Amino acid sequence: MMVNQTSTETNLTRRKFLRVIKGILLASGVTPIFGPIVAFFWPSDLETMPSDPVLIGDEGSIPVGGSVTVRFGRYPAIVINTSSKGLVAYSAVCTHFACIVNWNQESGMIECPCHAGFYDPLDGSVISGPTPAPLEKLDVLFEDNKILILAVQGS
Repeated sequence: MMVNQTSTETNLTRRKFLRVIKGILLASGVTPIFGPIVAFFWPSDLETMPSDPVLIGDEGSIPVGGSVTVRFGRYPAIVINTSSKGLVAYSAVCTHFACIVNWNQESGMIECPCHAGFYDPLDGSVISGPTPAPLEKLDVLFEDNKILILAVQGS
């Protein structure tokens, strides 16, 4: 006597299961290698230096001795309100290893936390440390009681 069984189960053998697992492991192992290569050919649309002015805030929003770090294209910018020169702005990227610099109000210097690089807030020049070049200067503009920064024209 034969029993007619209709089954919707799939016949997954051990060999097929191991092939599926091998394919998953291969795909997950190749992704970290090819991911950066693909990303290199399709970079983000973020400009290195924006061509249009970037809004910082209202005039008077940065107290004397204070600073603000803002997004400026691909990299941040730092705007400092100095007592002797007023508002100055620089790229916040250290020229040594591209760490993000910070304003230290107590020391009166722009500091790189990665390798103890120090910059003068008045002109962005190197005070000490392994930094090979000054910070990139940005123009500060005032328009309708707003503070704007812009990449120096011709740089």
